[in-house]
Amino acid sequence: MNIVSILTTVLAIALLAAFLLFLLLRSFKLIQDSMANMLNNNAEALNKRVEKLTESTDQRLKEISEQVERRLANGFEKTTSIFTDVVKRLALIDAAQKKITELSGNIMNLQNIFTDKRSRGAFGEVQLAALIRNIMPEKNFALQHTLKNGKRVDCMLFLPDPTGNVAIDAKFPLENYQRLNDPDLLESEKRTIEQQFRADIRKHLQDIASKYIVPGETSDGAMMFIPAEAIFAEIHAHYPELVEESHKLRVWLVSPTTMMAILTTARAVLKDADTRKQVHIIQQHLGQLGKDFGRFQKRMDDLSRHIGQAHSDVELVHKSSQKISSRFTQIEAVELEDKEKADLLT
Repeated sequence: MNIVSILTTVLAIALLAAFLLFLLLRSFKLIQDSMANMLNNNAEALNKRVEKLTESTDQRLKEISEQVERRLANGFEKTTSIFTDVVKRLALIDAAQKKITELSGNIMNLQNIFTDKRSRGAFGEVQLAALIRNIMPEKNFALQHTLKNGKRVDCMLFLPDPTGNVAIDAKFPLENYQRLNDPDLLESEKRTIEQQFRADIRKHLQDIASKYIVPGETSDGAMMFIPAEAIFAEIHAHYPELVEESHKLRVWLVSPTTMMAILTTARAVLKDADTRKQVHIIQQHLGQLGKDFGRFQKRMDDLSRHIGQAHSDVELVHKSSQKISSRFTQIEAVELEDKEKADLLT
């Protein structure tokens, strides 16, 4: 093999190698371009997705922010409302506290009043006067009424016979009653106070019986008004001998409740007495009413006869009217026949 052949072969191989290299480089170029395009496309797609995700995230964050703002606003309104309500309630509590303080002061003043016997007596008289004024007519009672014996009673009821005039005196034995309800009281002390309380009530009963039951001026009984229901109940529950003694002395123990019932009954008695006084007037009016009714009945009978006669006359007039109408009808029929005959002759 000569050199030319070798060189030719080498050259052919070199050309083939160069061509292969060219093809390889071209393939690499195509692959690089394809990869670049693919990367660009992926980058664009990724950017779009990121943009969409960003928009979606922004929208979601905006919605969350709006919800949070609304909830905060609602919470603020509720908090404001609750705070306002609390302020109002505190104002009411403060006003109630002031009233309680005033009431406590009034209670202390009332307790101070009740510690004085004269003030207690005045309280009982005022309560008695209020009860009587609310129920009884003014003419049937007198407050601070002076009897013929010179004694002045808190109230005198003027009732019809056989009851007569009833004296009412207010008594308020509060001091010993309060001591009886002391929880720290010893048994021996309690017995002593019970005796004092019993003596107080007995003295009041005897005073009323001796002062305010006057033969010929008052009824044979009087009333002792106790302005406290608790004291009234205490006497009837634990001191039956005092109740029995009051019956013997004809001095009736009454409380505000029983006094109201007695006054209501007395008012009914007064109304019944007034009715009996007016019976003769009622009878006179009934007699006059009977005469008036008799005259009314006679006039009604006359009117009924006149109405009957008028009805009969109307029927007769109606019959006459029918006869006259019938005659006119006959006359009209005769005229029509005469006219028809005249038409036929012509």
